[in-house]
Amino acid sequence: MEKPDLREKGGERGGVRQTSDRRLFMQLLAFGDCRITPGLIRALEAAEIEAVLYEDVNDPTGIALLTWSTDPAWFATSLRASLQYPPFSDLRFKPEYTMLGRSYAIGHEPDLDDWLLDKPRRSATNSEYPWAVWYPLRRTGAFTALPAEEQTAILREHGAIGHAYGTAGYAQDIRLACAGLDRNDNDFVIGLVGAELYPLSACVQAMRKTRQTSSFIQQMGPFFIGRAVWQKMRTEKL
Repeated sequence: MEKPDLREKGGERGGVRQTSDRRLFMQLLAFGDCRITPGLIRALEAAEIEAVLYEDVNDPTGIALLTWSTDPAWFATSLRASLQYPPFSDLRFKPEYTMLGRSYAIGHEPDLDDWLLDKPRRSATNSEYPWAVWYPLRRTGAFTALPAEEQTAILREHGAIGHAYGTAGYAQDIRLACAGLDRNDNDFVIGLVGAELYPLSACVQAMRKTRQTSSFIQQMGPFFIGRAVWQKMRTEKL
């Protein structure tokens, strides 16, 4: 076998196909028994962590922390160390909502590095879009067995809905691959962010009618629905 080509591939620029060996890993961790969030915000500010802190709309004492890094070791070292001390260590961890994924390209991106590294961060920390719906999903094996042309048509139908909601300013999506990263063997992690919660719910509902969701999605969820109370992204590019 030839050596696998693990590079992400975007569209052509100046007649040359863009490639990258870099990608962004994003992780959502959820906690309960949080009655005062200002202490968490102060701890995150002191640690100088790029992140989003959500309050859980379905749990009056629930929160979730979205973080990211180009180096997955950061989650197991620096972040791990920060969360083992108060105030985060005083909270009840909810592992059923843990999501970890990596940014990926589909081959047509005009600015590959921005797509992989900076656009997900901008979307997550957009102060005008505090509402978020995060969920994992797994396709059935039957989808991967379809001819490439049929897969493309199915994905195009699904993507058209996301594009329509994005163009209208209702929602932005963060799409991450999580094969081999998810405890429940999911394929993708999806984040929908927006100014209001209803359009995000309507977007999920609209996508239920697509052929991909109705025929080739084996599992979706659990869903975490929250509203950002603190967002931070450094201005420099990764």
